[in-house]
Amino acid sequence: MDRIAIVVPVFNESVVLPASLPRILAVAQSSGCSILLIAVDDGSHDETWAVLGQLAETYPELLPIAFTRNFGKEAAILAGLRAAIQDPQVQAIVVMDADLQHPPELLSQFIDHWRGGALVVEGVRDEQAYRGFFRNLGAQVFYFLMARFGQLRMSGSTDYKLIDRRVANQLLSLGERARFFRGLVLWLGYPRIEVPFTVAPRLGGQSQWGLLSLTRYAWENLTAFSSAPLKLVTVLGVIGLAVGTLLAAKALIDKFFGISLDGFSTVILLSIIFSSLILVALGIIGSYLARIYEEIKSRPVYILRDSIADPVASCPSDLSDRGKPADK
Repeated sequence: MDRIAIVVPVFNESVVLPASLPRILAVAQSSGCSILLIAVDDGSHDETWAVLGQLAETYPELLPIAFTRNFGKEAAILAGLRAAIQDPQVQAIVVMDADLQHPPELLSQFIDHWRGGALVVEGVRDEQAYRGFFRNLGAQVFYFLMARFGQLRMSGSTDYKLIDRRVANQLLSLGERARFFRGLVLWLGYPRIEVPFTVAPRLGGQSQWGLLSLTRYAWENLTAFSSAPLKLVTVLGVIGLAVGTLLAAKALIDKFFGISLDGFSTVILLSIIFSSLILVALGIIGSYLARIYEEIKSRPVYILRDSIADPVASCPSDLSDRGKPADK
């Protein structure tokens, strides 16, 4: 019998878990597979961990894992993948959300495509679904920039994926600490099959992703896959040099013909423009320096507080352990 691991990152989801996890399990088991459901508590502040403990007593297929604090969804996905790979019988891994906005009913299609030879099966979101004007606009801008500068066509892409064990091993072997799961899976280049779906309303609770956090998340992921923003600094410098050269030529011509300038408005305007360009350039460079700073510290991506079945552990922090399962 095929064995599938399902990784579900959770953060302050105590309201939805009693209904969502049993439903995910029931739908997955109806496909005829042996299921390992890994729920990663990303430092929740509510009763999420207690609810997971109660569910684990009822459902032996459930393996809850908890972080010491909130390390982010990407860290939770990474921890889930590592835990899944520790089971030598797991042949494929599904990543999905706990709020049922990723329809569990698609799991049978995912598994059928995988049994047919697909190494990556991805749920693709219906982009016509209304998420608010600014969110839709921001998503389209992000997809355009990733396609143009990151060489990744991500329109409609989601974290709702099934990946074969060999893809998971390859993903875990990558050395970077700051990870973007859906981007890295695309970057690996394995053939994939897309399964379209419409995002369902949340089962309960509220989304933890605000507009500001999504903007920051998009910028971090863009800089992780492209150096184009750094090249933009050079472009800004060239534009500034061209404008400065034209204004300098005009000033010399005016002086030659004895045309006086009124006041200092031109000087003030130039100071504002070039000061702004310099600050923008420094901000872009600072973003990349911050990424380098975070990488070279080599701190663990996450720290495990507890697991129902295992003692406290942390993920490997040195480069030699990258891509290997965390010691438990």
